[in-house]
Amino acid sequence: MALTWTHKDREEIRVHESLEELSIDLVDYIAEISEASIKEHGAFCIVLSGGSLISLMGKLIEPPYDKIVDWAKWYVFWADERVVAKSHDDSNYKLAKDNLLSKVNVFPRHICSINDTVSAEEAATEYEFAIRQMVRTRTVTASDNSDCPKFDLILLGMGSDGHIASLFPNHPALEVKDDWVTFLTNSPKPPPERITFTLPVINSAANVAIVATGESKANAIHLAIDGSTLPESSLSLPAKLVHPSDGNLVWFMDKPAGSQLDRLNFSE
Repeated sequence: MALTWTHKDREEIRVHESLEELSIDLVDYIAEISEASIKEHGAFCIVLSGGSLISLMGKLIEPPYDKIVDWAKWYVFWADERVVAKSHDDSNYKLAKDNLLSKVNVFPRHICSINDTVSAEEAATEYEFAIRQMVRTRTVTASDNSDCPKFDLILLGMGSDGHIASLFPNHPALEVKDDWVTFLTNSPKPPPERITFTLPVINSAANVAIVATGESKANAIHLAIDGSTLPESSLSLPAKLVHPSDGNLVWFMDKPAGSQLDRLNFSE
């Protein structure tokens, strides 16, 4: 059973005994928010990331979720994307399509991916324009507190350096405030060209989940959650800057990733 506690107002920590337990809990969480969002405003606008997150969502294509989730009401976006062809193995779109989206009944027109035939800067501009049009037509809810979209759920992975989406430690992209989507041509991790949601968009979501597994993430998680010596505004640890202004934040992790947390060590 997961060790769960509330860290701050609307911030919850879930430390799981195994990846299997984490996957079940994560999929339950996604299905619950999907159902609630569809009941509330007729759609579920979910934002994906790449990496191991997609495999942890794999149970969505299995019973009972494949039948009980209202896939026709899903609208799918990406928190970040590598500016490569959609057929390229580095593409977050390809990862999600091959392992999830092609196996369920999400309408292709509801999948909002980048234009992979233009530069990173043009891809970011076009992606933001497409999302602004969806906010204008109320497909995507608008935030009450900013001009940003209010996605129902943004799912983020986290690197061992504490990066989320393609927002890396001390990178200028962390300080972009006026754009919803920005671009990188010098990503610290290959490939170098990427687009990414900015922090204001991430922090305007109704729900954000950060999913991290493995011992290599333990120190970054400890600093993000327990690190009182690190200023809340520090650009050196992007995950610490995730604070939904009018939404909920849930951390999903396995025990190795949570092994340095003060609460977990105290409990043991």
